[in-house]
Amino acid sequence: MKQSWGQAAATGVLAALLAGCGPSGKQAELPAAENSAETAVANLERAPEPTSEGKSIIRPEAEPNPEPTQPPLEPIEQDVQFPAGVALDAAATAALDALLAEPALQAGGPITLRGHSDSKGDDAKNLRASRRRAEAVRDYLVGKGVAKDRITVIALGEARPVAPNAKPDGSDDKAGRARNRRVGITVALPQPAPEASATPEPAPKLAG
Repeated sequence: MKQSWGQAAATGVLAALLAGCGPSGKQAELPAAENSAETAVANLERAPEPTSEGKSIIRPEAEPNPEPTQPPLEPIEQDVQFPAGVALDAAATAALDALLAEPALQAGGPITLRGHSDSKGDDAKNLRASRRRAEAVRDYLVGKGVAKDRITVIALGEARPVAPNAKPDGSDDKAGRARNRRVGITVALPQPAPEASATPEPAPKLAG
């Protein structure tokens, strides 16, 4: 029994020795810890440095939106109606308030008011009525801050109708006459100031 145990121990030792040998029968050498550390450092040194392209999480600053350009000013042509009489009604004052907000009027150009009437009554009366309508518009604009010297009043009476004053059968056309009782408003753009021309000073006369 002792002999069998000794043989088994010898067999185990021999197997352990054989396991530590390589294919050629020599014992395999384990890499030193120092070699492993040096290899890791070398790998880190060879690693490519990260580039900034495609790596930044900061969004570039957005370009500011260009400011919208204002459309060029244009002259204004419009009518203010007088359905009855020579006084401004609510619709007329609302139209004038909208006109006062127009940039073309605020630019400071000249304003022409042309008063009109229908054909009912005599010419002199209609001429006076057309002037009073134009003056009512002028006074309203001046009361809202428009300089009076910008405004020109022209009375045209019944001379420039925009609708028939009578129907084809000769009967009265009330709707047409109401359209003719109006004030035409023209707002022109201010003219640029003329450039001062430089006149050369006369050369001094030489004595002798």
